Amino acid sequence: MASASPSSHLNKAVRQSYMMLSQAGKCQVTYVWIDGTGEGLRSKIRTMDTEPESIEDIPEWNFDGSSTWQAEGSNSDMYLIPVRMFRDPFTLDPNKLVLCEVLKYNRLPAESNHRDSCNKVMEKVKEHCIWFGMEQEYTLFGIDGHPFSWPPSGYPSPQGPYYCSVGANNAYGRDIVECHYKACLYAGVKICGTNAEVMPSQWEFQVGPCGGIEMGDQLWVARFLLHRVCEDFGVVASLDPKPVMGNWNGAGCHTNVSTKQMREEGGLKHIDQAIVKLSKNHREHILVYDPHEGKDNVRRLTGLHETSSIKDFSSGVADRSASIRIPREVGQNGRGYFEDRRPAANCDPYLVTRAIAQTCLLDPEVQ
Repeated sequence: MASASPSSHLNKAVRQSYMMLSQAGKCQVTYVWIDGTGEGLRSKIRTMDTEPESIEDIPEWNFDGSSTWQAEGSNSDMYLIPVRMFRDPFTLDPNKLVLCEVLKYNRLPAESNHRDSCNKVMEKVKEHCIWFGMEQEYTLFGIDGHPFSWPPSGYPSPQGPYYCSVGANNAYGRDIVECHYKACLYAGVKICGTNAEVMPSQWEFQVGPCGGIEMGDQLWVARFLLHRVCEDFGVVASLDPKPVMGNWNGAGCHTNVSTKQMREEGGLKHIDQAIVKLSKNHREHILVYDPHEGKDNVRRLTGLHETSSIKDFSSGVADRSASIRIPREVGQNGRGYFEDRRPAANCDPYLVTRAIAQTCLLDPEVQ
């Protein structure tokens, strides 16, 4: 059994007695942002005199970017620009979570802020009514770096009984999964499902469908909630694309894509056209489908364990070993969506959705 953090053993009944205290009409607002790694999330809290009714009621704030790999100490103040508001499932109503963009001292987007460029592309393609759904896989670990509930030495039984499993011998960490699901629903995150994955201690949740820029916003907040729930349980949610080397599945963030034309009668033709465009830009997409220009995904996209090869582009109906999968019912109905199976679990959803929208819907000269 992997070890839990000491803070998870604190008396939660004592904490709850404080959570029940009146806030005297005040509101706590937690500002959430992406740090300089492009993967990590940070947050801090401020008090407001009244409950904000919309994102426009949340003031800009700032933070020390030299402590988040986003600025030098000699010019460290960074701007936090609120972009989307959620209910706070940890401190409850009327308190809020607010996702923020990060701007530098000159009010230009920070290097890790890809929301700005994504939003510009989504504005250009908005007449296509593009929808996304993202399937976030993750793996539970103890703070000692050992997979949650794996034997202290050696390995669990080989893959086979764990996918969508039930039972203490197969499903590890369901409490965390169910608490995260509830937290997302309370917050207003558009979570639409969850399941145990192929590797033991690995799970997945799905967010969507979301239009345009909202996809990235929703997934980043869902990730924040996952890390925060795991903190309470004293375990770690890893988004490593290949958390355990060997004969074990990796972790991806499969991205489902649909435009208005794809959803209408005869939409399969538009899906096929998009796949042709994606095939011509395979390398460019691989470079943005994990935070390290393909270096993480190269461990995962081997052509084994339900993946395509990182070197080659492929597509097929109901083919989970392809780069792009067309679901069987889409092939039968002649319309719907396609699934890009290449993005890694630790991808930036703003970069993924931007690349897909750009490749499929914009001419090169207007990109």
